[in-house]
Amino acid sequence: MSRIGKQPIKVPDGVTVNITGQMFTAKSSKGELKVPFSEAVEVKVSEDRKTVTVAPVSKTDKNSALWGLTRALISNAVKGLHKQWTKELEIRGVGYRALLKGKNLDIQVGHSHPVVMTPPHGISFEVAQESLEGQTIHVIKVTGIDKQLVGDVSAEIHALKPPEPYKGKGIRYRGEYVRRKAGKAAG
Repeated sequence: MSRIGKQPIKVPDGVTVNITGQMFTAKSSKGELKVPFSEAVEVKVSEDRKTVTVAPVSKTDKNSALWGLTRALISNAVKGLHKQWTKELEIRGVGYRALLKGKNLDIQVGHSHPVVMTPPHGISFEVAQESLEGQTIHVIKVTGIDKQLVGDVSAEIHALKPPEPYKGKGIRYRGEYVRRKAGKAAG
């Protein structure tokens, strides 16, 4: 039995929900998200449109897995429309930086050319500078209503220059621990 699937989803003010066939739709002033769901689960919206419940059609292992998954996807859509999802990345290293040029993100991390990323629809970037241990680090905030899209864009940025283990230079997620290695021993 799914522990996550049993919990009802509270719909905050400003978010409207609707079910059409096998499609859950949530709307707010920030946008609209659609979540398709399987016929193995049943999604119901309460009369006052303030809660959404998910239940399996029959008690099998597959339906139990789909039950929890569907509830989590719908909950993420509702939360993203109420208060947007955000991921923060840090750029560390001498000469490494990020700039906003309009809506585009210009990243310089040791490649022979600057990397310009155009945000997909529904994603926005913010760049700030912070000082840490006498070193300037650039912080990139990726914000949007779709949790999966925010994670995908953040992963693309992270993959440009993952942190290396000797000096810790590169792009890392905020709070990511980078295991450091000792360099060559002086002999």
